[in-house]
Amino acid sequence: MSRIGKQPVVLPAGVKVRVADGKVFVEGPKGKLELAYHRNMKVEFDEAGKVIKVARPDDERLNRALHGLTRSLIANMVQGVTKGFEKRLAIEGVGYQARMDKKSIVLTVGFANPVTLTPPDGVTVALTDPTHIVVTGADKQKVGQFAAEIRASRPPEPYKGKGVRYENEQVRRKEGKSFTSGG
Repeated sequence: MSRIGKQPVVLPAGVKVRVADGKVFVEGPKGKLELAYHRNMKVEFDEAGKVIKVARPDDERLNRALHGLTRSLIANMVQGVTKGFEKRLAIEGVGYQARMDKKSIVLTVGFANPVTLTPPDGVTVALTDPTHIVVTGADKQKVGQFAAEIRASRPPEPYKGKGVRYENEQVRRKEGKSFTSGG
């Protein structure tokens, strides 16, 4: 039995859930999310106990894998509509910075032209200062994907560490060329 899959998803106060036609709809203070789960999985919403349970038909390999996945996705939806998700990025390098242009973020990261990125619906971007970016939203996948796109615009390089990185990311540094007399 899947350790994660067999645990019920407990719903906090203020979260509405509806299971219909192979989809789970979750609504809370931070927004609405929906998930189309795999047809092999059986998702039940217990109105009285305020829990969602995921069951699988048998111990086939695919069903075992989908069991934990489906439960995790539903738990992430519940967390997203109550607390939300957040990714923090830091920009390092002389002259490297970010600024907001309406809803888009404009990065000046050493290219001839600035890089403009527009967040998808349900994702908001904020700047604490010109070198720190905060990406927030209810959908964990969208928040993570947009943060990855910002980082991919100029990933940190290993010699000086210049570029966009996650706030807690450790960048492996390399030693540069050392010029010694040799022959």
